[in-house]
Amino acid sequence: MTTKKLPLSDLDWDDLRLFLQIHRMGSLAQAARQLRIDHSTVSRRLAQLELCVGGALFERRRAGLKATELAHVLATQADAMEAAVLSLQEKLGGGSEREPSGTVRVAMMEGIGTTFVAQNLEPFLRDYTRLQIELVTSSSVVNVSRREADVFVSFFKPEGQGLTCAAAGTFALYLYASPLYLESHGTPTDLADLTNHQFVGYIEDLVQLEAVRWLDDVVVRPPMRFQSNSMLAQRSAAESGLGLVLLPKFSVTDPEKLVPVLPDQAKVTRDLWISVHYDLQYSTRIRVVLDYLQRLMASQQDWLNGPP
Repeated sequence: MTTKKLPLSDLDWDDLRLFLQIHRMGSLAQAARQLRIDHSTVSRRLAQLELCVGGALFERRRAGLKATELAHVLATQADAMEAAVLSLQEKLGGGSEREPSGTVRVAMMEGIGTTFVAQNLEPFLRDYTRLQIELVTSSSVVNVSRREADVFVSFFKPEGQGLTCAAAGTFALYLYASPLYLESHGTPTDLADLTNHQFVGYIEDLVQLEAVRWLDDVVVRPPMRFQSNSMLAQRSAAESGLGLVLLPKFSVTDPEKLVPVLPDQAKVTRDLWISVHYDLQYSTRIRVVLDYLQRLMASQQDWLNGPP
């Protein structure tokens, strides 16, 4: 039995918003949680939308949903509609004179998000009482084009259609060790001496960002004693005396637990970039967050880059 296609006049913007959430999440369950509606309602409304557009939007697979070609076409148009609706809401609400309000989702690596940005948000949010910040810490590339975040702070310049990227400065990484480790193993005298020491670092096969392979810039094939996909776990392991660790200066919050090693020789620098989808760059709520992050990082360049 062939299911009758519904007229496009029955197309509902709320169903398109629901579709965009499924498309971005790749999961009915995650979309339901994000939208705060039950799974069966999401499934029913998706089916209704598929009848309107005349075809399946997703293939159900064990690993999750796979978007069809029709879904990619619809997502492009629905993204533009969403951006237009957001722009209209802001203009009708008073434009740039209206106090920014709403939620801005900012994504970045765990270390800089936890030990630097989160600790500097209070003055900003004190001035913008109607804004809410969602900080997403991720060890992988965040797809701003698919609205996985509104703003992405990264250690590299992202590539992708519809992105606006701006350089936001640099930060320095230094080699550190706990006093306990140095007492037990001695202090390296030069870079060549590092091969005689134990290291803490990232799990090689879980590294998704080439920019975080920073230890490779200091020592070739370092003897690893402890590895983790979490930079904060690496810091804790090094503080306990497990080995030397290369860390951004901003992440070392207790100078008594970790001291710099060969700071004049073992220094690495990485760039900072801030990215946003071009449709959102002039949104009032997004603009004030972008401006603040740019000012914050520019004002802290001397501290971010050392000395340790």
